[in-house]
Amino acid sequence: MEACHSPHQSNVTSSEATALAIVTLEAFAGVWINAFIVCVLGIGWVKKKTLNSNEKILLLLGCSRISLYCFSWVYSFLYMIYPNYVQVHTGFQLLTSIATFFNFSNLWISACLCVFYCIKIANFRNSFFIYLKVKIDRLVPWLLLGCGILALAMSIITNDLNEIALSNNLNFTSLGNFLVESIRMDKLVFPSFFLAGFGYAVSFMAVIFSAVFLLFSLWKHKQKMQTNSMKDLSVEAHIRAMKSILSFLVLYSINFVCLVLTLFYVMANINIVTILANIYVYAFPGVHSVVLIFSNPQLEKALLKILSCVKCEFCIK
Repeated sequence: MEACHSPHQSNVTSSEATALAIVTLEAFAGVWINAFIVCVLGIGWVKKKTLNSNEKILLLLGCSRISLYCFSWVYSFLYMIYPNYVQVHTGFQLLTSIATFFNFSNLWISACLCVFYCIKIANFRNSFFIYLKVKIDRLVPWLLLGCGILALAMSIITNDLNEIALSNNLNFTSLGNFLVESIRMDKLVFPSFFLAGFGYAVSFMAVIFSAVFLLFSLWKHKQKMQTNSMKDLSVEAHIRAMKSILSFLVLYSINFVCLVLTLFYVMANINIVTILANIYVYAFPGVHSVVLIFSNPQLEKALLKILSCVKCEFCIK
């Protein structure tokens, strides 16, 4: 006689357990990396009593990514232990909505950072661009507020779509004392992934346009320098910003591909590709934060100072 198993009981495969272990390490590293950014900028804020626009974006981005890692890891852990329960329980749906909010916040604040670099550093004679360049410091708080409102709206819509999909596709049948949930995953997942794809696409286009405009500005500036036979520190600023934006563009491109792969392979119930894609998606915020640290002189200096102190401690021992 076969044993009856609760639909809420965990049935974790070795690949899923390995993925959770990797995701846990990524979350741990990501939290510490972004906590370093928040701490350095926070200490500077206390000392200077003010923050410039770049520091405001980085500080909010760091806080957003710390929250994203925490909520996403909790959800992943609970999903592995109670896979069916997570899909129908209200508390877990709320957890999903919060993780979705911080995910979209992370994406759009990152895109705002690229747009800020482009407007602040690029040189064009267009009157509208000059207006943005003059007003960008005042616009940054409103851009960040807009990112938060849009992320909140997307998380609410995603939660509503999930509830509609669940109510339309959830069939309850009794089996002894247990409740068996039969969910059509394609109809449940597709609306959420469509919205996620839209959110990724909007921020992705912002990053692409920022990279193109900055590259064009750098090309024009170098031509002008060669004509006038003069040196300008603006080239170094262009190159530093380009490194940051292009690295983000590469990471973002891979992230977008992983999102598409996750959509198709979840629909096809192919777990291994979905797991690999999710592992990269978890790594993306942490890796990009490392790039931001080495693109920012203040953060890079603080990191090198800490590493030198650690090195000295080991030498003494």
